[in-house]
Amino acid sequence: MNALAATNRNFKLAARLLGLDSKLEKSLLIPFREIKVECTIPKDNGTLASFVGFRVQHDNARGPMKGGIRYHPEVDPDEVNALAQLMTWKTAVANIPYGGAKGGIGCDPGELSLSELERLTRVFTQKIHDLVGVHTDVPAPDMGTGPQTMAWILDEYSKFHGYSPAIVTGKPIDLGGSLGRDAATGRGVLYATEALLNEYGKSISGQRFVIQGFGNVGSWAARLINENGGKIVAISDVTGAIKNDNGIDIPSLLKYAKEHKGVKGFDGGNPIDPQSILVEDCDILIPAALGGVINKENANEIKAKFIIEAANHPADPEADEILARKGVVILPDIYANSGGVTVSYFEWVQNIQGFMWEEEKVNNELKTYMTKGFKDVKEMCKTHNCDLRMGAFTLGVNRVARATVLRGWEA
Repeated sequence: MNALAATNRNFKLAARLLGLDSKLEKSLLIPFREIKVECTIPKDNGTLASFVGFRVQHDNARGPMKGGIRYHPEVDPDEVNALAQLMTWKTAVANIPYGGAKGGIGCDPGELSLSELERLTRVFTQKIHDLVGVHTDVPAPDMGTGPQTMAWILDEYSKFHGYSPAIVTGKPIDLGGSLGRDAATGRGVLYATEALLNEYGKSISGQRFVIQGFGNVGSWAARLINENGGKIVAISDVTGAIKNDNGIDIPSLLKYAKEHKGVKGFDGGNPIDPQSILVEDCDILIPAALGGVINKENANEIKAKFIIEAANHPADPEADEILARKGVVILPDIYANSGGVTVSYFEWVQNIQGFMWEEEKVNNELKTYMTKGFKDVKEMCKTHNCDLRMGAFTLGVNRVARATVLRGWEA
């Protein structure tokens, strides 16, 4: 099942549990606006190249729309729609005043020079500058983009609208980026895991973890879990996978992975087949890489008691059912990985106020939001007698539905 079908399915189940009117349900699914633009740039060799840029703005009942911009050769419109919708529910679960959006450009960033990427970003910004805005739609980095991309968007947008640091989040610190933003999603995963384990009278310390993915989210989660006494017994990334039953030395691995562009060849563990990472023996499994990795083929083999979804949509609905029968507790992505968008919100708030926070304040506020978020999800689980995924979806959908009705928008 693809990301859009799965997201729609979860939405429909949540709408049914909430007893939403069918007209309201339909209007909540329809995106507010879909934008598609042609971006033509001169290449370094003097030839012209054309790319398609797009932005799906899903919902703005609760505030400006928020979501990433990705540069990727295969940008699937269905997936972008699903991710925009997912952002609507995610920001509502986190209880931050945003709606959902997602966008990007169909290009291979590895094939373009830095100056070509800059020209492409600026042309894209020129095409959409009057459709985004500090109080309309606030982009952020995603696959294939980063702080530098955001800096170019900020500069190009500011040519039309005056200096506007709050137009994007995930910016370089020197241009109004927030301290703690880099670690935010991984730190949010730590706080989410602590909140869940707390329910079962456990703590991070002494638990055995397996992490799939060692990019920004996976590496920060590993570092912070390790600092809090968790034992990480296996880790994989695109280069390979390693295992050490006594616990991997995370500071050494972070250093090694930075130097060698991956975990493959690290001597503090034995190499294993990356395909087997999800079924390694552990207490807590953290998929922090791609979507759809836990499916009906491997769900029966999973040995973890808890799964923390640091990636977007890592488990298929079929896998959900198999794991539920096994008694595995899944902390859903729309709550577990919302640390990134929560600190993006803090960055936006700091930019609007023109007043920057210390990193300690950022981290403390994040912990407050993640802890309260878990409590709110659990309340919905009790009210509707459902699992954590449906608890999170009913919470998010209900908040958006209420805002929609209060604003007089229901069909």
